[in-house]
Amino acid sequence: MSAESTPEPGIPGTPGTNGPSRRGKGRRRKPRAARRKGLMITAWTAAGIVVLGGTGVGYVYFKLNGNLKSVDIDQALGTDRPEKADNGSQNILVLGSDTRSGSNKELGGGADDGTARSDTAMIVHVYEGHRKASVVSVPRDTLIDRPACTDTDGGSHPAASGVMFNSAYSTGGAACAVKTVESLTGIRMDHYLEVDFSGFQELIDELGGVEVTTTQDIEDPDSHLDLTAGTHRLTGEQALGLVRTRHGVGDGSDLGRIQLQQAFLKALLDQVKDIDLFGNPKRLYDLADTATDTVTTDSDLGSVNALLSFANGLKGIGASDMTMITMPVVYDPADPNRVLLEEAKAQQVWTALRNDRPIPKSATKGTATGEAKGVVS
Repeated sequence: MSAESTPEPGIPGTPGTNGPSRRGKGRRRKPRAARRKGLMITAWTAAGIVVLGGTGVGYVYFKLNGNLKSVDIDQALGTDRPEKADNGSQNILVLGSDTRSGSNKELGGGADDGTARSDTAMIVHVYEGHRKASVVSVPRDTLIDRPACTDTDGGSHPAASGVMFNSAYSTGGAACAVKTVESLTGIRMDHYLEVDFSGFQELIDELGGVEVTTTQDIEDPDSHLDLTAGTHRLTGEQALGLVRTRHGVGDGSDLGRIQLQQAFLKALLDQVKDIDLFGNPKRLYDLADTATDTVTTDSDLGSVNALLSFANGLKGIGASDMTMITMPVVYDPADPNRVLLEEAKAQQVWTALRNDRPIPKSATKGTATGEAKGVVS
C-alpha cells in the first residue's frame, strides 16, 4: 500500500518535593543556573514521515512494525476517566522524555540510571474535520496536585500535593502522565505519543536539517548552542540545543524555552510539507525507520497500519492551521523556578477544547510568558 493510495481515515479511537500547594502572582526573579533541559516534541512529524515511508508489504513493513513501542494506557487507567468527546474532535498527549541511559546520557546529561523525565508536554486538540488544531504546552515546572495512579506494570502510586508536573511521568510513566493531565483538564486523552532526545536529533539529521531565522544572537554553553542573529539550517545537534536552551534567550525560564519549541515546531512542519521524499527512496526509508524507532505510542497506535491511519487524519494540518499557547500560569512568588496554574484562565482553555471551540485570547492575557516570543521563526 503506497502513501498515495492510502485513504483518508480519521484518527482511530525527578519526582517533585511534597509540600503544600501555593498560589499567587509575583515578579520573575533570576533563575538558578543549573536546570534540566527540555525536549521539543516531533511526534507529529514522525507520524507524518511514517505515512510517507510505510509500504505495507514485505520486509519494510515488518521492519517498521517491529520498531514501534507501545504502552496500554487504557488498561492501566480503567474506566475512571473523563468521557470521550462526541463532537468529532480528538485529544493527544505528546511527551518529550529525557531517558538518562544509552545514547540519551550524552544528550541529556545526568546519571546513567535508566530513569526518564517528561521535560516537554503538549496537549494537542484536533478539531472536528481534522483541518485545524490547538496545542497547549504544559510547563514542566508547574506545581500541581498529582492524583493517585496505576502504571502499566500494575504498580500503584499515591497522590501528592504541590509537586512538579513532570513528576507524574518519572513516578509512574506514561499512564500516570495521562492520568495527571486528565485530572488537570477534565479532558479525555484519546492518544499518547512520546519521543526522546536521541530520536529527535536523528530525525532532524535525516531530514537534512531545519531552517530557522533568529532575531538575536543565542549563546548557551549548557546546550552547546552558539547562533548569530540571522538565518540558519540547524543540524540535529543544533536543533536539540535550541529547543533545550533556557539561558540563551528570554527570562531564562522554562516558559521561554516553550516559546522557542513552538516556533521550531512550526518551522519543522512547514519544511516536512515541502520536502519531496518520494524522489529519494533510501532517504524515505531511513526517515521511516528512524521515525518508527523513535516514538512510543499508546497501544491503539502500536502498529504501522494504525499509525498510518492516525497520521493520514492529521496530514492536512500545517503550521498556519495550528494555534499554540502555553497553559495559563503565573510565577510562584515563593520560588522563582516554579509556576502556578492560573485557574480561572486555564478553565477558559479547557472549556473551549471540550466544546471543540477556539481558545479565546483572553485566556492567556496577563499570564507569564517567558519573554522569548519572536526570537525564532
